[in-house]
Amino acid sequence: MCGYYTSPHPASDPKTVVAGIRIIPRLDIKGPHLIKGIHLEGLRVVGDPHVFALGYYSQGADELVFMDIVASLYQRNNLAGIIERAADQIYVPITVGGGIRSLHDVRTMLCSGADKVAINTAAVARPGLIAEVCERFGSQCMVLSVEAKRRSGGGWEAFVDNGREHTGLDVVAWVRQAVALGAGEIMLTSVDQEGTRKGFDVDLVRTVADCVTVPIIASGGYGRPSDLQQAAEAGASGLAIADALHWQRATIAELKAHARAAGLEVRP
Repeated sequence: MCGYYTSPHPASDPKTVVAGIRIIPRLDIKGPHLIKGIHLEGLRVVGDPHVFALGYYSQGADELVFMDIVASLYQRNNLAGIIERAADQIYVPITVGGGIRSLHDVRTMLCSGADKVAINTAAVARPGLIAEVCERFGSQCMVLSVEAKRRSGGGWEAFVDNGREHTGLDVVAWVRQAVALGAGEIMLTSVDQEGTRKGFDVDLVRTVADCVTVPIIASGGYGRPSDLQQAAEAGASGLAIADALHWQRATIAELKAHARAAGLEVRP
C-alpha cells in the first residue's frame, strides 16, 4: 500500500513543517509541456516541466504545484510520469491536481511521489469524495482546488474544467462545506486575475480566510513585490506564482527577499 504516510521520499528528507509564508511555483501542464496563459486561456508553451521544477527547487521553492489543466476535460491525469521523475530529485512537498476523480487516482499520484492532491471538478460533482480522501489518506493530503470568478452582483462563483464551466456554487459556501468534510487546505485561484500581473484578488483571499481555519494558497495575479504582502495580510499562507517565475521576471530568492523586506516571516 502506498500513500501519504508511506511517501517514496527518503525518511530523512527536509519536509518539515515550519512557520512562514510559502513561495510555491505553480506548473500548469498540458501533455508533456509546461504552459502558461491568461485567465487560464490562450496557452503558450514555456518548456520542459522537469527542467523548470528542478530549477525552482534549487532556487529554494517551499513547495511545488503541478496541475494537469486538460485532465478533467479528458477525464484522466497524465502527470504520474512527470511526478515520478520530479520526486526522485526534489525534496519539498509536491501537490498534484487535475482529473483526480477517485481514491485510486489519489493513490496513483501519491505512489508517484506526490504529497498532496488538489481536487476541484470531482469534488464538486461528489462532495463525499473529500471525506473519503481525508479518511483514507489524511486531511493534510486533501487540497480543495477552487477556481473563482467574480459575480456581477457581488461574491464569487466556483468554476470547474479549468475555469470553463459554471457550477452555480458560491465560493464561500463551497469552501465551508469542503472544510467541514475534512479538506485540509484550499488552493484558491482567481480566474479573473490569473496571468494578468495585476495582483492577487485580495478581497477573495480575505473573505475565504475569514470563514475557514485551514491554510490557503493564493493563486493568480502576482505582478509586483507589494502583492506578496497584500495577499499574506489578507490571510494566505502560501503564494502560488507562475508567470513571474516562468518568464524570469523574478527568482524565488528575490521573492523571499521582498517578503522579508515587507516584514513577512519567510521559510529558510
